[in-house]
Amino acid sequence: MAEFLLLAFLILIAGVAAVPLASRFGLGSVLGYLLAGMAISPLLGALDVDVEAMQVFAEFGVVMMLFIVGLELEPKRLWDMRGKLIGLGGGQVLLTTLAIAAIGLIYGNPWQTALAIGMVLALSSTAIIVQTLNEKGLLRSEGGEASFSVLLVQDIAVIPILALIPLLALPELAGVAGGHGGGGGHGGLDLTAHMSGWLAALVRIGAVGAVVAIGIYAIRPLFRYIAAANLRELFTAAALVVVIGIALLMSLVGLSPALGAFVAGVVLATSEYRHELESDVDPFKGLLLGLFFITVGAGIDFALASERFGEVVFWALVTIATKSAVLLAIGWSYGLRRQALWLFCLSLPQAGEFAFVLISFALANAVFSRDLADLLLLIVALTMLLTPLLFILYDKVIARAYATLGDEREPDAIDEENEIILAGRGRVGGIVDRILDLSGYRATVIDYDSRHIEQLKKFGVRSYFGDATRPDLLASAGIARAKLLVVALDEKDQIDKLVGYVAANYPHVHITARAIDRDHVYKLWALGCRDIIRETYDGSLRIGRSALEALGHDRQSAQAMVDVFEEMDRSSMRELADLYKIDVPSWENEPLLAKIREMRAEWDPKLREQIDEIVKRGR
Repeated sequence: MAEFLLLAFLILIAGVAAVPLASRFGLGSVLGYLLAGMAISPLLGALDVDVEAMQVFAEFGVVMMLFIVGLELEPKRLWDMRGKLIGLGGGQVLLTTLAIAAIGLIYGNPWQTALAIGMVLALSSTAIIVQTLNEKGLLRSEGGEASFSVLLVQDIAVIPILALIPLLALPELAGVAGGHGGGGGHGGLDLTAHMSGWLAALVRIGAVGAVVAIGIYAIRPLFRYIAAANLRELFTAAALVVVIGIALLMSLVGLSPALGAFVAGVVLATSEYRHELESDVDPFKGLLLGLFFITVGAGIDFALASERFGEVVFWALVTIATKSAVLLAIGWSYGLRRQALWLFCLSLPQAGEFAFVLISFALANAVFSRDLADLLLLIVALTMLLTPLLFILYDKVIARAYATLGDEREPDAIDEENEIILAGRGRVGGIVDRILDLSGYRATVIDYDSRHIEQLKKFGVRSYFGDATRPDLLASAGIARAKLLVVALDEKDQIDKLVGYVAANYPHVHITARAIDRDHVYKLWALGCRDIIRETYDGSLRIGRSALEALGHDRQSAQAMVDVFEEMDRSSMRELADLYKIDVPSWENEPLLAKIREMRAEWDPKLREQIDEIVKRGR
């Protein structure tokens, strides 16, 4: 017991001492944890602590982190990212593998070993990147989303890599490898290990399907049942059961537990229990991730590192440079520019935590010699250690340079308070602002386009730079005392976020919101908004009227025909909005589809009859 308490005390005191110090100097929490691990490494060695075993346990923090990331990513948004997943992610893994394998061949390695090295070093650190991007608020940025897309594909790529490595075995290493033991890629029980390839694939697909089904049909009733007990600790326990259970299922079929947790998180992203799940899991995630980074720092073999220092540094820099070049080419080809491209290139050039597993697996399967495996472990650790420094380079040099150019800046201090807040002053918000101003009403205008705001100043229009979805900025604009919020933002996700927040927290505020399309109207209604304007609706009606006039109808008849259509369309919206479900796509919502079919069967003949009557009167 005393040994356990001493170990826990050492780890906690190292983290508590190092992380605030590192954060104070702008180094970030990840580098603080890594330095803490390096500092206590001699003490852990003296206590004969198995750092590798501790690291396997701590890797569960990565699983929890991806579960939380999944909770923040709705299935529709993930589908919208499919181009980035296939192009950016697949391209990065393939091209980086080939580039590093080519370097390995040039330096005299057998092609099998060179290819394995390429696959191992092609992967990046999900733990470091997602944690750092979250800390800096960059995960939802263009460069952050591109980086996350690559990380998702890398997690999936682990599966074929594990299947391919045994096929690369070298006969001359087979005798030596036997001494290290076979083992699966995950170092534990794998029920698919002795199955044929096609059967194992079916079992794994079935396991992923089971995770989705559990998320849709089992978890919500489970949490409703537990919530009825009104005991907070039971809810926390249930949240851990869900994450641990899904991770266990994925491990048993040879899949990445982190990938399974992410899928479960995405399935539950639209659940009413999403925020409670996030708040319950987050503290465990933070502690385990901190422990993971400490074990990475503590696991560095300083004796070997000092003996082969030049070699380790050289190959770590080669790895980072090669991966950065590949990322630059892929990012540019997919339209990333300026800050987004720099963030993408500087986020992903390190090797990842899964490299430790893959190196051991390759050693056990006679692909790597012991000497090469030890060198690669040091290279991986050093690239991970250098990653926070790359983020510092981004923060202190690149982001600051673009901020000087006006791409980024701190939100403006809002020094006025009005009854009206206008979020977004683009092509929609600008017209609204002009109408209100000419009618004698002053609105507090918030917009996120700094260049547009500077241009408006030249015309004497006063606006404030900032993200209107941020609660602190809304508070400073006086949302608590406002009567009207006009939401004229361009991005659907931003509109949803702002409407949902204000409707839930300031029910006295009347919200007039811009809707992108018909489905968006239903979603905004479900979020609590009752004054919704489809941005292209009125323009579409006028185009329809003009089309009828061009076909020979007079203006009065054409307007009457459009009015009949509009009356029918508007009367149907309210009824259909009540059938809309946020967590179910419209094309899969059977009650909604049935109602639409019913309405069309009933109303189309009536509408046709009314329009025919208008045409007759016009003649």
